[in-house]
Amino acid sequence: MTKPITMIWPGRPYPRGAFWDGEGVNFAIFSEHAEKVELCLFDTKGKNEVQRVELKERSDLVWHCYLPEARPGLLYGFRVHGPYRPEEGHRFNPHKLLIEPYAKDIVGTPRWSDAHFGYRIGGKDDDLSFSRRDNANVMPKCRVIDQAFAWGNDQPPDIQWCDMVIYELHVKGFTMQHPDILPKFRGTYAGLAMAPAIEHLQRLGVTTVELMPVHAFLDDRHLVERGMRNYWGYNSIGFLAPDSRYSASGQISEFKTMVKTLHKAGIEVILDVVYNHTAEGSHLGPTLSFRGIDNASYYRLVGDNPRYYMDYTGCGNTLDMQQSCVLQLMMDSLRYWVQEMHVDGFRFDLASSLARELHEVNQLGTFFNTIRQDPVLSTIKLIAEPWDLGEGGYQVGNFPLGWSEWNDKYRDSIRAYWKGEEVLIGELAQRLTGSSDLYQRSGRTHASINFISAHDGFTLHDLVTYNDKHNEANQEDNSGTDNNHCWNCGVEGETDDPAINALRARQKRNFLATLLFSQGVPMLQAGDEIGRTQQGNNNAYCQDNAISWLSWELKQQDQDLLAFTQLIISLRNQHPLFRRRYFFQGTPIYGGEVKDIVWLNPDGSETKEDDWSQASSHCLGVYFAGGKLIETDGRGRRLKDINLLLLLNAYHEDIEFMLPKFEEHDHWDVLLDTQDAIGTPDISRYKTGQAYPLGGRSLVLLKQA
Repeated sequence: MTKPITMIWPGRPYPRGAFWDGEGVNFAIFSEHAEKVELCLFDTKGKNEVQRVELKERSDLVWHCYLPEARPGLLYGFRVHGPYRPEEGHRFNPHKLLIEPYAKDIVGTPRWSDAHFGYRIGGKDDDLSFSRRDNANVMPKCRVIDQAFAWGNDQPPDIQWCDMVIYELHVKGFTMQHPDILPKFRGTYAGLAMAPAIEHLQRLGVTTVELMPVHAFLDDRHLVERGMRNYWGYNSIGFLAPDSRYSASGQISEFKTMVKTLHKAGIEVILDVVYNHTAEGSHLGPTLSFRGIDNASYYRLVGDNPRYYMDYTGCGNTLDMQQSCVLQLMMDSLRYWVQEMHVDGFRFDLASSLARELHEVNQLGTFFNTIRQDPVLSTIKLIAEPWDLGEGGYQVGNFPLGWSEWNDKYRDSIRAYWKGEEVLIGELAQRLTGSSDLYQRSGRTHASINFISAHDGFTLHDLVTYNDKHNEANQEDNSGTDNNHCWNCGVEGETDDPAINALRARQKRNFLATLLFSQGVPMLQAGDEIGRTQQGNNNAYCQDNAISWLSWELKQQDQDLLAFTQLIISLRNQHPLFRRRYFFQGTPIYGGEVKDIVWLNPDGSETKEDDWSQASSHCLGVYFAGGKLIETDGRGRRLKDINLLLLLNAYHEDIEFMLPKFEEHDHWDVLLDTQDAIGTPDISRYKTGQAYPLGGRSLVLLKQA
């Protein structure tokens, strides 16, 4: 902005935020309890406030104006006047420049100081005191954008749930050390859209990338003062703005180009979103946006003492989904990312908090009902992290139709099984076959998002390398969960012992193969396919460095693991039995005598009913009866039976597993054996009735055709 705005028109209360219509910019901001709202305009560098415009129009609790002389690129913020009475829930302070909730572009990061707090730091009254320090020169600024973009014929890949392979990645960490990406593009949206990154995803065989939070977020003051940052990004301050730190160009179009490029490669984009809390923290946190715009409307406050916040998130506050302004912001944000940014779905952090009405979790709450009836949002991919930190927040299996869920019961059962812990065989069977005990009653066939590791916890490599967490680098007294079901295979940390390293490599193959051959939707954590380590850190949320970034300098064992992962994803894609649309019934198929699934003991006999309640690290087999596959050979088309046998042995000793005979087939072809470094054994064919030498701690997949 180089000269003052001279024309100020009334404008409209909708759309919210700053909207460039091609001729001017409309500004609209909600505040029920404000007494006065000022729009602050800044120079092109955002350093100097050059003009204040009072929003004198107010319609349905929305303050608005229209500036016909304003253009995209204009930097702005708000100051909101009203009562400062924390004991009543009001925290207005016009000395604080505020980020507007609907900002589509947020420039810069805050330079932390006491000026960001609405009260006097160090005062005897804490947040009941009032600060007159101005923070504008150290605050990020909102920027007006032009939403136009040449999407061309971009279309969502529209991958069916049963065909999905999700890959959870961090935009920065994935490419930050990639040698084939130019340094200026590493760690950015542009870097993720480049050929080396996309080719890795395609060769691996993933269909969907799940991006860790890209909504504009802030680094906590206590982390910045320790030389760290909130690397994971679960600290949102803007729900419509992609974080500018991941942009090489500083333009919103870079994010759109990334999505368009991934779509062209056949890869979906899902965003991990944090709608449960904001970066403003507890009652002692800074005043950055919502708190200063209308604290009592945006946050859940303690009923008999609204000075304090209800905290179901462990982050100091919880957004109040019962308030229409909050619900509208969430819906507008979600629709914006789908319609304007073309993303394909969302994974909701601590989703149970979004379902809380009063204090209990209501799985059919207003938030979920609103999404279900929305013509845009009801058709996209919706994934819940089905818990929060409040009472009754653990809701695995209880989300409504249309939702899938991160299934930590799958994670814990599979980890415990391969570690050698006692696991009920019935529990293991449920997890391998899609967790029908959790989802069938609600009619959700592909609701289980299966995973072994995710950003929160050990990497796959560290899961088999450490017995204990090693989070000392966080400088937080080694905080983090101890419930990991991990096993170091005999030595804590890295070792040169070839026997231990071979066992660890086999355990990684066991985990990955189990994941890809289970019913449900598999999710890989980025880097698990190439042996990524966080040096035993299972809570690396603040490590924006080589601890968290992927290393692309692959040793031979890493290359072998990558080849193995490509193989098992390829096998999953080749065999529809791993991608069933419906749960197994345990009943004969096609009018024959063979059931669609049969559980087997090592002697080849069928598992009995009493065995399901036995707790032990068990060796078992699973026979999957397939349908008819129409295949073409040189002489025309023919029908072919495809039946698969999965053998799992969590014992440390080898076991002779008798290969069963079903129907008229007389042999089994070995497709994969995790005893081999890349999964392909030397001997590939065995006769029915012959014993297969099932190695200790190994998994085998055979095909009968």
